[in-house]
This record gives sequence, structure tokens and C-alpha cells, in this order.
Amino acid sequence: MLQPTIRKRILGIALGLIFLMAITSALSTVMTRKIAHQLDEFSSRYVEAYGHLARMNIRSLEQALALRRLMISRMQTPPDEPSMADQRKIYEAKGQEIEQEAQAARALINAIIDDSSTASDNARLGRIDDRIERVISDLHRYLGEEYKRLLTLIEAGNIAEARASVARTDALRDDLNQRIEIIRTDMLALVRGDAEMTMRDQKTAIVISVVLTLLASILGLIFSLFISTGITGPVRRLLDGTRAVEAGRLDGSIDVTTRDEIGQLTTAFNNMVEQLRHKERLRETFGRYVDPRVVEGLIDRQSPTASDGERRVMTVLFCDMKGFTSLSEGMTPQGLVKVMNHYLSTMSGPIRSHRGIIDKYIGDAIMAYWGPPFTEHSEQARLACLAAVEMTDRGAALRTELPELLGVRNVPSDCDVRIGVATGEVLVGSIGSEFMMSYTVMGDAVNLASRLENANKIYGTHSLASEPAIAAAGDAIEAREIGRLVVAGQTKPEAVFEIMGRKDELGEKRLMLRERYAEGLAAYRTQRWDDARQAFRAALEAVPGDGPSLVLARRVEDFQANPPAADWDGAWRLDQK
Repeated sequence: MLQPTIRKRILGIALGLIFLMAITSALSTVMTRKIAHQLDEFSSRYVEAYGHLARMNIRSLEQALALRRLMISRMQTPPDEPSMADQRKIYEAKGQEIEQEAQAARALINAIIDDSSTASDNARLGRIDDRIERVISDLHRYLGEEYKRLLTLIEAGNIAEARASVARTDALRDDLNQRIEIIRTDMLALVRGDAEMTMRDQKTAIVISVVLTLLASILGLIFSLFISTGITGPVRRLLDGTRAVEAGRLDGSIDVTTRDEIGQLTTAFNNMVEQLRHKERLRETFGRYVDPRVVEGLIDRQSPTASDGERRVMTVLFCDMKGFTSLSEGMTPQGLVKVMNHYLSTMSGPIRSHRGIIDKYIGDAIMAYWGPPFTEHSEQARLACLAAVEMTDRGAALRTELPELLGVRNVPSDCDVRIGVATGEVLVGSIGSEFMMSYTVMGDAVNLASRLENANKIYGTHSLASEPAIAAAGDAIEAREIGRLVVAGQTKPEAVFEIMGRKDELGEKRLMLRERYAEGLAAYRTQRWDDARQAFRAALEAVPGDGPSLVLARRVEDFQANPPAADWDGAWRLDQK
């Protein structure tokens, strides 16, 4: 069964809160209306009824005052007939007003009794209504009869009897007023009771409204927390998974706990991570055959690495092992692969650690290069020359490891590492056919590096570099010029240098060697053969067996026996590739 979407969940929360608010508002409205009705009944019925009863007392007193004024007007000599007539009218009018006030009070009391929507003491109200009715009845019976008797006595001029009648009338009125006062007291108690009940209902309504509001808020909060937890939980897991992917950890996946949009997003995220894992495995596998930085550039088509081809100044290095062919003869295929892998790993380490790109392995030879976008232009030659120094050092250590790998006591003495380094303009880019492409470099600098690697055979050196490479390397290394060569495939001579080691790491003898060799080379180029012979002899005394010194010393002897042509420029031409 499909779970509701996030939109439906949020809509459900909103509708639930609206429903709770509607219930709270409805109950509050009902209670408010009830209280309003009670207040209306209290103000327009209870209070008004009590007012009518209070005015009955007032009208009774006004009636008694009119009766006394009537007596006073009659007792005057001569009697004030107009005043008597006026006071008689007032007396009768007040009597009607008393009856009207009583009837109005009864009507309001009966309205309260008939209203079933409010709680009231109907029995007590009924008794008050009966007592008001009896008061009106007594008012008609007693006061009406006594009033008629009083008028007869006044007209007959019997003042004494009239005064007695007034006294009786006052007694009857006092009794009626007292009874009205008792009714008023009972009515006032009912008014106060209704007011207290209204206040109590109002407080109850407030409490219920507060409780309902709190209940709605709590329920809304619970629903919101429940829904938000169902939303934020998977989102947090997605966030943690995203951070893990950002940190390069692709070994995990996120459990899909919902089928809403977040569940779909989680599924898509897991699929993406799986694709990334697959690509990473391809990258790792492919990276063993092609440098990972080249792979990155080829994958990212916006990178300069993926260009179809352009010319750049780069530094190229070739490395080969002297005597490896004879060394591998008689080895089993498994043993040969073991030795080759160890040798190539040993020699590749310095290249990778100095940020070089291994272009290819050609048998026991290694081709590598440095330059943009993998290394800065100003650093490429320095890094290549430092890598060459370390590879030379490792070559010496490799000679001690090979016997154990081969299972022999020693290896041939001529088994050694040869390195050629050249800096120059090359063509770099993806080169190949429609069936297979290779990101590589091509050009004179590549050929020169390969020829310099091979020239080590002639001079008995380990590492030779072109003049631009040495100049760009700066003071990072110690070097000496070997001579000027015209390598196969070129017509112009190139100044060739031997990379002797890192800066300030040459001993006293090797410094002496470099100095004497430089003197001999200068004499050699100016055809001062005796001076050259003495300088090379001094160089060999400093470092016996120095290959370049031996080679140039033999050339001096040859030129002394057979002088060079008049246009000789001091360069040596290599016919071998």
C-alpha cells in the first residue's frame, strides 16, 4: 500500500489543526452565546423585574402622599376643591401604576420561567409570582374598599372618621409594602444567584476554552512532531549519506523506510551511490593503466586534459634498465613478470611522488612527462630532475634486491638505470584511431629525452638532461655539462648535462670532479688537447672511473692523432637512436 506523500501529510496536519481549531471555536461560540443569553436575561429580566418591584414601593409611598394632601385640601376653610380633585386623580393614577409595575414584574418572572435555555429556580420564581398576584388582589380589595369609604367620609365632612380611615389605609399599605419588600428581598437573592451562576459559567467557559486550546495545541504539536519526524529522519539520513559521499565514502547505502517523495529520493540517492561506486571501481581499474589525473581529465570534458591536441612546453623523462635483456634470459615467465613489476613499481614511485604522469611502459622502459594542467609550468623541470635523482638512488638499491628476487648470488655489473630528461615544446592531447585513443605527448622533446637516455651508454652516466631542463630546474639540483651532442634525427647540437644530485649534496671529490671536468671541456672545445688531457686526468684522480672524463680523454687522444676538420664545432654526433 502506498504511503501518503509529503504534500498529503502536510495537508493532513493543516486540516487536522483547522478541525481542532473549528471545534474549539464552535464550543467557545456556543458557551459565549449561552453566557451572553444569561447576561441578557440577567440584565433585561431579573434586574428589570427587581426594578418593577422597587418602583411598586415608590408608587405606594407616592399614593400615600397624595391621600394626605387630599385630606389637607379638604380640611382647609373653605375646602380647596381643585386641589382635592388633582390629588384624587394622582391617588388613582398611582394605584394603576402600582398594578402596572406588578404586572410587568410578573411578566418578566414568567418569561424567565418559560425560558428553558437557561438554568433558573423556577419554583421560587413561581412562588414570587403568586405572592405578587396576592398583593395586587389585596391592594384591590383592601385599599380599594377603604379608599371608597374614605372618600364618602370626606365628602360628608366627617373628618374624625376620615382620619381613622386614613390610619387604617396606612396600616394596610404598610403591610402591603412589607410584603412587597419581602418579595423584593427574595427577588434580589435570585438576581444575585443568577449573577453568580453567570460568572461561574463564564469562568467555566474560559477554563474550557483554555483547555480546548491547549489540547488542540498539544495534539497539533504531537501530530506535527510525528509527521516531521517521519520527514526529517530520512532527510537527516540523506544528509549524512551526502556528507559521506562528499568525504569519498561510497561503501554504504541508506535504508528506504518510506514510499513518499523522500523515499523516492533515497532510492535515487542509493542508485547514484551505486553508480558512483561502479565508476570508482572503473576509475581504480582504469587508473592502473592510465594515470588517474588523465582519467579525471578525460572524464571531465571541460578539462584542458580532454582537448583534441595543443602545443605546450613540457618536460619528458625516459628511463631504461641497462642489461635487463641479458638478465631476463633464462627466466620463467612468472619470474620475469615478478621482476618486471618490482622494477617498474620501484622506478614509478619517484615519478608519482613528484607529480609526474606515467605515459606508458615500453618493455623495461618508462616514459613520463610533467607540465600543465598536471603541474605548474615553473615546477615541471625541477620535479622531473628531482624524480631522476631519486630514481637513480633507487636504481642502486634495486641492484641489491634483484639477487633475492632472481634467486641468484649477484647480478651482472652492467645492470643499471639510465635516465634521459628533456624540456621543450610538444604536441599533447588524445591521439590514436577511431578504435583506440591514447592521451600522450609527441615532439622533439620526446625524441631528445629518449636519445639522452640512450646516450648514457656512451658516457657511462645514469641521468642526462637537456640544457632547457637544467636551466628550468634552477638551484634544486647539482649538474655538470657533459658536452654538446647532435642526436639522431636532429641537425643542431644540444648542450647535455649530467644530473649529479640534489642541491648541496655533492661531496668534496665530486665538486672537484665537476671543476676539473669543466676545465677540460673548455680546453677540449678550443682544441687545447694537452690542457684538456691534464684536466680530465685530474678529474679521474678525484673520482676514478668517471665515465664522461674517460670518454672525453679518449677523444682527446683520437683528435691528437687525427685532428678534427677546420669547421669542427666541438659537438659530438650520435648515429644511434
